[in-house]
Amino acid sequence: MRSFELKRVVVTGLGAITPIGNTLAEYWEGLVSGRNGIAPITLFDASQHDCRMAGEVKGFDPHDYLDRKEAKRMDRFSQFGVCASKQALADAKFVINDLNAEQVGVILGTGIGGLKVMEEQQTIYLDRGPNRCSPFMVPMMIANMAAGLTAIQTGAKGPNVCTVTACAAGSNAIGDAFRLVQRGYAQAMICGGTEAAVTPLSFAGFTSCRAMSTRNDDPLHASRPFDRDRDGFVMGEGAGVLILEELEHALSRGAKIYAEMVGYGMTCDAYHMTNIAPQGEGAARAMSLCLKDADLTPDQVSYINAHGTSTPVNDPNETAAIKTVLGEHARRVAISSTKSMTGHLLGGSGGIEGVAAVMAVANDQLPPTINLQNPDPACDLDYVPNQSRSHAVEVALSNSFGFGGHNVTLAFRKYRP
Repeated sequence: MRSFELKRVVVTGLGAITPIGNTLAEYWEGLVSGRNGIAPITLFDASQHDCRMAGEVKGFDPHDYLDRKEAKRMDRFSQFGVCASKQALADAKFVINDLNAEQVGVILGTGIGGLKVMEEQQTIYLDRGPNRCSPFMVPMMIANMAAGLTAIQTGAKGPNVCTVTACAAGSNAIGDAFRLVQRGYAQAMICGGTEAAVTPLSFAGFTSCRAMSTRNDDPLHASRPFDRDRDGFVMGEGAGVLILEELEHALSRGAKIYAEMVGYGMTCDAYHMTNIAPQGEGAARAMSLCLKDADLTPDQVSYINAHGTSTPVNDPNETAAIKTVLGEHARRVAISSTKSMTGHLLGGSGGIEGVAAVMAVANDQLPPTINLQNPDPACDLDYVPNQSRSHAVEVALSNSFGFGGHNVTLAFRKYRP
């Protein structure tokens, strides 16, 4: 039986393509300033849909990172994932070469994958017949391609995986990458989540199950986590990517260190296809396992980036889970849902929210929960309402929960030599 010497794992690079900014600097400035990325849909004609707004990525040009032929052969979700990964590597000043390529891996999660390409090709099939479908349809559509193409674009020859656990996919990707570096299977991992599901069929499906907000006359106030007037989530798109690196390797090359990753907990509700277990029972277990993994006590937690979807079911149950795990400290910890600004990126949410949690640790700054005007009585904790806050952040948790009952919590803390 192999015994492992657990390595310390640090975050040395970040990349973000989001509805409130297409670089790390733009994204973080948008979070701290409370910028709202929700607006009427422009990517397709949504006039017949019950929900007609989204957190679209604006002004994104894949050709800033890819040549035209490469970009044309990628679905939008892969473009986001590859480009955010290139951002993160550049931020880390991490060069992949023949000497280290086999020690650098990629795990990028997505909830849905290449839905846009699938919808477009289905239309071609119905209108023009099977022989007119693109030979690139399948490789553009399949969920693993963001991870595979990132490896091709960067030369990373280490472990390569795609996590597909609905809205927990990005966080599972970060957690699984953490385990690989911690156990010595890789020196560094490119990890996070990506999604581009602002499409007609996606909106038809989510609105049919009554999950999305229909506050179309007021999109700026539609995503309102923990508010009693919330009526569903607002979809977003984009990608968030972290470079996780073994500490000694990072120090040997003089890398900038944003934070140390110290914990990963995951559970399943085994309860319902779409609803969270009562009182957030499975979510609470994920948070508890994460704290145990990180050797942290509840009173050490400074900040939680909540899953906070702005749905009637999630927000009170996540609040209950936080109370279960943190006890009396729950009333002292700062909590926010950045989905109030970006919308819900589904499988990409854990990526950009992991970036937000790391930046909170690095900058001692708490992003707000905007649109929190009439707090739900069942959501009675400190959600950093409407304005960001300077606050010492020693430990930050990031929660992600997905359809199917998937629950993930990640823990980051200030790096101390």
